[in-house]
Amino acid sequence: MSINSLPINIDDLLSQRWVEGERIEYKSGWNPESILHSICAFANDFHNLGGGYLLIGIEESEGRPVLPPVGLLPEQIDRIQKELLNLGHSAIAPQYHPLTAVYEIEGKQILVLWAPGGETRPYKAKVSLSSKKTEWAYYLRKHTSTVKASGDSERELISLAASVPFDDRYRQTARVQDLSPRLIRDFLSDVGSELEQEAGQLSTEALGRRMNIIGGPVEAVFPKNVGLLFFNSQPEQFFPATQIDVVFFPDGPGGDRFEEKIFNGPLDRITRDALDYINRNYLKQTVLKQPDQAEAERFWNFPLAAVEEAVVNAIYHRSYEIREPVEIRITADEFKVLSFPGPDRSIRLNDLQMGQAVSRRYRNRRIGEFLKELRLTEGRSTGVPKILRSMKANGSPVPVFDTDDERSYFLVSLPVHPQSQWLEVDTESPTEEKAPEVTPEVTPEVTPEVTPEVRLCRIIQGEMSRAQMQQALALKDTENFRKTYLLPALSAGYVAMTIPEKPTSSKQRYRLTDAGLALLHKEQN
Repeated sequence: MSINSLPINIDDLLSQRWVEGERIEYKSGWNPESILHSICAFANDFHNLGGGYLLIGIEESEGRPVLPPVGLLPEQIDRIQKELLNLGHSAIAPQYHPLTAVYEIEGKQILVLWAPGGETRPYKAKVSLSSKKTEWAYYLRKHTSTVKASGDSERELISLAASVPFDDRYRQTARVQDLSPRLIRDFLSDVGSELEQEAGQLSTEALGRRMNIIGGPVEAVFPKNVGLLFFNSQPEQFFPATQIDVVFFPDGPGGDRFEEKIFNGPLDRITRDALDYINRNYLKQTVLKQPDQAEAERFWNFPLAAVEEAVVNAIYHRSYEIREPVEIRITADEFKVLSFPGPDRSIRLNDLQMGQAVSRRYRNRRIGEFLKELRLTEGRSTGVPKILRSMKANGSPVPVFDTDDERSYFLVSLPVHPQSQWLEVDTESPTEEKAPEVTPEVTPEVTPEVTPEVRLCRIIQGEMSRAQMQQALALKDTENFRKTYLLPALSAGYVAMTIPEKPTSSKQRYRLTDAGLALLHKEQN
């Protein structure tokens, strides 16, 4: 099947920013036998990563594309697409056809094949396309190579025959009309897909087929679970308890008071909204001025990066067949994220606590695929190590990861920074008992030293993009800019988004707020 665009930005594919290298293969030219085996391997999707992409017309060097591309002639592309159709019928079983798109890069045309994980795996392909040989074999991806399955891997692949992940299954109680074209277009805009330009002229069915969120024969078309989870305004009508509950206990879990907010809606919306709500209301920075040093000590009660990973991982890895929401419980002492069920039994809890657990068998491969394209997660088992690094960098105690022997739940506990003063702040009369040698002071206003927030406010002129601000500050590390400058300024209310309802939009810009202008005025005076 040939389409003009795929639901992912070609620049992201080439840079491998949001698609792992093991899901991409570059081919300088058309080699039908080798490409057939790679298509078969991606269709088998042995590690539930979401299949992969083949970029034909580009050479590779050490796993990276060589640009400008070699390119393909228009007549070559037409011939390749016809051969692909024939190979999908006669050289792979069950029949399988990747989606194709033609792109122009630096004046050269290339052909991109998208081979999503198939629903009728395992797939096998002809070992040789020679008419004299009839041997067939199963193929799978091992790191960045396509290999023939054998022994234990072949037996395990065959056992996956009836194991299509839940998020990739058809929902026969739903209709194509249950998918929102507006939500789909918003998603394509957020990820910078070229398919957005055509979306308005396509039917929901045609658009859904291109994005692999619906399927089935023409006479019986059904949306897939992943499509309903992301592109229906009320997915809880199909998957009860698809929600995030945020509960704050001012007096601790045993107290009489609590604040509760429930987030319902598409997965990406509730994830962003819940994180924004938590960031605005419960994440606070403490500034300690030390008399014997120029720079103040700064830390957060709970670091945002760790909170983000804990929440997104819960959305990614929970089961949507279990009627239990993702629950976030916040007290003065810790931040907890509870989801059901727990990690795979192959993962040892000790390895998890050390940040050394690696799972290559994801429960929700398609949900992970969409979250990665939205820049909400990286995948590749990096969530727990990132939580550990963020807590350590903030000076916080070590987080705790817990489950039971049955792996029925997964609980992430982030202890509060021991010096954080985010609930009851007393800056007027600190006592000797609280700080015998150094008097801590929580300073929400500008401090005498030039803070990252002040530096950021100084360079903002009108409305600026993230890249423009980063360039003005002469900073190369995007992650460092985001965590050290942008997020603190947003949290403090000095800077605001021009499109707050779409934090990751490619059209997002930032401007100074009245508080930011007042900050600069106070500094100048």
